Amino acid sequence: MGSVLFDSKLFAFFNKVLRKLIFDWRVLYLPSKKTLSASSTYILRIMASSTLICDTEPWKELRAHVEDINKTHLRDLMNDTKRCQSMMMEFDGILLDYSRQRATLDTLNKLFNLAEAARVKEKINWMFNGEHINSTENRSVLHVALRAPRDTVINSDGENVVPEVWQVLDKIRDFSERVRSGAWVGVTGKTLKAVVAIGIGGSFLGPLFVHTALQTEAEAIECARGRQLRFLANVDPIDVARNITGLNPETTLVVVVSKTFTTAETMLNARTLREWISSALGPQAVAKHMVAVSTNLKLVEQFGIDPNNAFAFWDWVGGRYSVCSAVGVLPLSLQYGFSIVEKFLKGASSVDRHFYSAPFEKNIPVILGLLSVWNVSFLGYPARAILPYSQALEKLAPHIQQVSMESNGKGVSIDGVPLPYQTGEIDFGEPGTNGQHSFYQLIHQGRVIPCDFIGVVKSQQPIYLKDEVVSNHDEVMSNFFAQPDALAYGKTPEQLQKENVPEHLVSHKTFSGNRPSLSILLPSLNAYNIGQLLAIYEHRVAVQGFVWGINSFDQWGVELGKSLATQVRKQLHASRKKGESVEGFNFSTKMLITKYLESAMGQCLAVVFK
Repeated sequence: MGSVLFDSKLFAFFNKVLRKLIFDWRVLYLPSKKTLSASSTYILRIMASSTLICDTEPWKELRAHVEDINKTHLRDLMNDTKRCQSMMMEFDGILLDYSRQRATLDTLNKLFNLAEAARVKEKINWMFNGEHINSTENRSVLHVALRAPRDTVINSDGENVVPEVWQVLDKIRDFSERVRSGAWVGVTGKTLKAVVAIGIGGSFLGPLFVHTALQTEAEAIECARGRQLRFLANVDPIDVARNITGLNPETTLVVVVSKTFTTAETMLNARTLREWISSALGPQAVAKHMVAVSTNLKLVEQFGIDPNNAFAFWDWVGGRYSVCSAVGVLPLSLQYGFSIVEKFLKGASSVDRHFYSAPFEKNIPVILGLLSVWNVSFLGYPARAILPYSQALEKLAPHIQQVSMESNGKGVSIDGVPLPYQTGEIDFGEPGTNGQHSFYQLIHQGRVIPCDFIGVVKSQQPIYLKDEVVSNHDEVMSNFFAQPDALAYGKTPEQLQKENVPEHLVSHKTFSGNRPSLSILLPSLNAYNIGQLLAIYEHRVAVQGFVWGINSFDQWGVELGKSLATQVRKQLHASRKKGESVEGFNFSTKMLITKYLESAMGQCLAVVFK
């Protein structure tokens, strides 16, 4: 049989017919809309309204528009002052400049038309109104409720969830103040000065990002004086060793973060630290030295933690969006005090309101999301570099990696149709100027990678040496301002020849330029600004998913890895305890596991805390 060529037009035609048949079947033969689940209703809305976004006219117009953009260069686009002015916007102290994107005003208009075709505004409304837009798990997506003002009404399944959120926040405020003041003490009567938060994924990366950003902020330093906060995520025993080194069980409080209290890595680490505490202070110490962030009170109690010391969160909080729940608020409040964390929540809430209400032409997360779609789906750039010019933001890129790549790394539409286009982008980054001496060579002269430059007007820790030309922060910001222009303009052979560069080096020192970036300038880096930055990226990711027509709020790829690891775990147990041979795996995996078991047999398999 001869090979079958992929015909995108034919695919689109049959896909459209299939979707229409499915929709007609659901409408005619399923129960009435009143009895459908919220997720089914959401899917029906999507299916009734559109085909795949790539079949719409705005998508096709943008495809054709790429040819026009390819005829331009950022050197020329940056000379258009009117264009540059229209590509700058301010909100609540934040300045966004996206004039160095490979886009014209016409590009933006076409992207807004695409957003309309994708019903982005309606999807934003559905999210804020508690619709089950996480349709595969039949859940609302309401991380915005976690930082909403106390008097806000945000419904999920007909009930306002905000009062329940504030019940937990008030409980955290009370508990953290008691621990910090010494009203709550350990089993030996000593004040608890150190906190180890155990969690993984969204229960770790977001809180770590905020903690790292606050560590050098003046007000936060004062509030955290004499206290320590550490995060134990990796099940690797090395991470355990690093986190308990230098800590005294008598003065340590452990926060176990697991919604179901069954996450394998988290619970093994929790049992390990329970043993560390029990071996030093006795089993009765667990109730005074361990608390939980979970909804499974039965397992919390069986573990030895008082259920009264469990802090709730909800199914409508995705793990990577949970930093504003008890997952992040509890350990951060224990370290910095609730008043600092409340400012962080208010900063995020400010951007939430902006995202919900601002017209798209002035909406920072929407603009950013649409530009990302433009770069990925039309210009063909699969990666994005997140480059904060502040060491305090060193954990921003790792957190956004999860928020973005776990959300939008999907291959099917919201209703399960395989996508004929790529979604998601590869996120990475390092603080400037460190990154400049690492991977910027690739960005300047290798692959084209759109960049997010993030700068701060006022440093958390200003230094100005007497005989230096500029302050240390000015030196950092000089690079922040220079790098986007270097990427945009590049350097031509003609310029190099005028500088008398030897001919054999001209090609090596030529920079093509025309490499897109955008700049975000924050007024400072306090708790409020950190909350703003977090919410901007969260909503940007959602906009991308809304346009691509995918579910940005589930993560089945993560679940597959967990289930396969369970099979291996059972084999390791059977081989070690019963001497059973390795069976049920492919040849490669079988040999790797066998080699591991043979090499590890002589190792000590138990750790005794002294």
